[in-house]
Amino acid sequence: MSEIIKALNEIQKHLNAPKSQLNKFGNYNYRNCEDILKAVKPLLGEGIILLNDEIQMIGDRFYVAATATFKLAGEEISVKAYAREALDKKGMDLSQITGATSSYARKYALNGLLLIDDNKDADSMDNSKETPHPNSRVAQAVKVKERKDSELYKVISGFLADEEQHDYAREALDEITDEEEKQAIWRLFTTKEKEIVRLLKTL
Repeated sequence: MSEIIKALNEIQKHLNAPKSQLNKFGNYNYRNCEDILKAVKPLLGEGIILLNDEIQMIGDRFYVAATATFKLAGEEISVKAYAREALDKKGMDLSQITGATSSYARKYALNGLLLIDDNKDADSMDNSKETPHPNSRVAQAVKVKERKDSELYKVISGFLADEEQHDYAREALDEITDEEEKQAIWRLFTTKEKEIVRLLKTL
């Protein structure tokens, strides 16, 4: 095992990056990019972590491709993550939208590099178990959203199951303009369905 693999393995095993940020509306905790960097710095030893972004145009939308790179003794290991800029974000100007998207992408690049599981984080849009009470407005809103996502998934899944209806599946996916909703639908797809969707995007 190389020196860099050993060092990264030790960091992954000992890293503790608690969810120290509070979403007051949903009453749940989450971690951001800064929390991860603060937690990992004492564990780096002779290694360093570099973060960089690249703006890419995919279709008609801008994406931030963030790369997290761990370097040690002339070797390096990198993980890349993507986040799409929102068309509009209330209370933010264009530069702030790009900055927020960069932070989001960097966080998930670091997650991949450092083996952090954020499945129950705010970004998963599944906070029903973290709300203060199952009958709260937030909990009810989450349940409604999950039901709508599930219904839309069933429709698209039906299209994907029939090769002759793949064009309908692609059209249905293209009509989902909300990135968070699209990610929620993606998480419901089976491995086979994800492969079909990836293929449809290249056609």
